[in-house]
Amino acid sequence: MVQIKTPEQIAKMREAGLVVAAIHTATREAAVPGATTHDLDQVARKVIADHGAKSNFLGYGGFPATICTSVNEVVVHGIPDEKTVLKDGDIISIDAGAIVDGWHGDAAYTAFVGTGHAPELIELSR
Repeated sequence: MVQIKTPEQIAKMREAGLVVAAIHTATREAAVPGATTHDLDQVARKVIADHGAKSNFLGYGGFPATICTSVNEVVVHGIPDEKTVLKDGDIISIDAGAIVDGWHGDAAYTAFVGTGHAPELIELSR
């Protein structure tokens, strides 16, 4: 059975989505050569806290981080750590989520790190 959401519920869903969008913006800016995936997780934690939201990943099933970071050949749901240092030309996928008043937002994106990637690789990945 389909449940129709109220305008108030839709507004809360939108708030959660906007927190996720803010996480994406902040982590994309922080995903530079020399940064670790742990650094990106800390950026996401700050964005969530600044918005008064909660992470829907942290602690779920024992997951130890706020975001999932998958660099190059890591398929999905990689765990951020201090050992994974981003390099120019890396490809990173970041999955982020946030909870606002019980409503979940969740989305992922993939981006190139730095400027050393080949234009033909970018075109192939579109």
